[in-house]
Amino acid sequence: MKLRELRQERGFTPAELARACDVSVSYLNEIEKGKKYPKADKILSLSKVLEVSYDQLTSLTLSRKLEPISELLQSDLLKEFPLEMFGLDPVRIVELISDAPAKMNAFIGTLFEIARNYEMRQEHFFLAALRSYQEMHDNYFEELEQDVRTFIGQEKLMVAAPFATRQLEQVLTEKYGYIVDRTKLGEYVSLGRLRSVFQPKTKRLLMRPGLTRAQEAFVLGRELAFNYLNLRERPYVNASFPVRSFDEVLNNFKASYFAGALLMEEESLTRDFQKLFASKKWDPTAFLDLITKYDVSPEMFMQRITNLLPRHFGLQSLFFLRFDQANANAGFLLTKELHLSRLHNPHGNELHEHYCRRWVSLRLISELRQEPLSGAPNTAISAQRSHYFGTDDEYLCLTLARAGGPDEPAVSVTVGLLNDDNLRQKINFLEDLAIPVRIVNETCERCAIYDCEVRAAAPWKSSGSSAPRISKPPLPRWSMRGKF
Repeated sequence: MKLRELRQERGFTPAELARACDVSVSYLNEIEKGKKYPKADKILSLSKVLEVSYDQLTSLTLSRKLEPISELLQSDLLKEFPLEMFGLDPVRIVELISDAPAKMNAFIGTLFEIARNYEMRQEHFFLAALRSYQEMHDNYFEELEQDVRTFIGQEKLMVAAPFATRQLEQVLTEKYGYIVDRTKLGEYVSLGRLRSVFQPKTKRLLMRPGLTRAQEAFVLGRELAFNYLNLRERPYVNASFPVRSFDEVLNNFKASYFAGALLMEEESLTRDFQKLFASKKWDPTAFLDLITKYDVSPEMFMQRITNLLPRHFGLQSLFFLRFDQANANAGFLLTKELHLSRLHNPHGNELHEHYCRRWVSLRLISELRQEPLSGAPNTAISAQRSHYFGTDDEYLCLTLARAGGPDEPAVSVTVGLLNDDNLRQKINFLEDLAIPVRIVNETCERCAIYDCEVRAAAPWKSSGSSAPRISKPPLPRWSMRGKF
């Protein structure tokens, strides 16, 4: 790159510089593209013709106008980013930069500026790459599903729901030498958010006292996956953790996928969904019964839905969202999202705007907050057909939410399915009048519905159009007890 820049600044064509330095044009081209490093005598010849010092030509420092490219090439991001996963050759990336350094410099500089403005860190790129990887495969991974089937066969495990957790602990302790400790972690009050910690030197797995059976099963299943799949780069805690590499992010996803597939056997759950979708009536009780049958957390169940619907029902146009609210007075944070087929509404925004309160994801949390508590946090399920204002897009949204007291956190998980001919053929209860239809939007700041009864912020500007006045319909929901 530096050689190309100097050649162009001095007004040499590739042929002229090659002739002046007694090298072939093809050899010079490969040097400029970074494919070959010239010998000392050739570097000396080039430096004389270009009127620069030997040290200046061999220095790793690029000129000021190419600083963004230099920053990218020397960053951990390019070293760690899984280019091969997306069919990209690192050498080809360098070639593209070399072919048009000025344009690429402007492009890369723009990306860095956007990243700085939105406080994006390296881990954001890794997580975005993981989401893209999931989307490329419709979030279904046959190799991992087969690994689960092979593992079950080798260990002669019983897969009848609910999966017997003691089998997992037995394999961990007897085959992989684990020590499972259910008391020690409870002594550390400051680590209250952590459900589990793995100590690799002693192979001790610390699990917080009081975990539900579903939570324990997931922790054990994930640990088995790390060992059975030989995933070395891995997190040692179950909570959010500083990302050290993309391999760690990917391996954590693989282990979680393995655990979900282990606890919710593919063929069995697919048959259950076929029965559920065959009904002409939306049956929330049957939906909740499936969660009880497999004894998994609501989030695990909804994540598993996104694995199986594209593969076995041809429903690729879907999204998954998780919203968190720290307390009743806090804002809603979109903490997880996945979009298959395209970027659907709703989706995340980094402008700190207020997400539409008509979304069932947020509305269900707000309504649960109003209900009296009787011990465990209130948990409920609801369905809604969300029609996006000013568009033809409509989604069937299935939401599970849990909310505690005013000072306690709340969470909702939603799977949204694009309402098209394919969905109408696959889900018979879609037209059930028990499922409310609501006109929704993306954020309050971008919304022109002038009389919205749940608006959380004024619009930036009025577009002159508005939705018809819509009274607030009751939102049917069905409750259950338990933990996410």
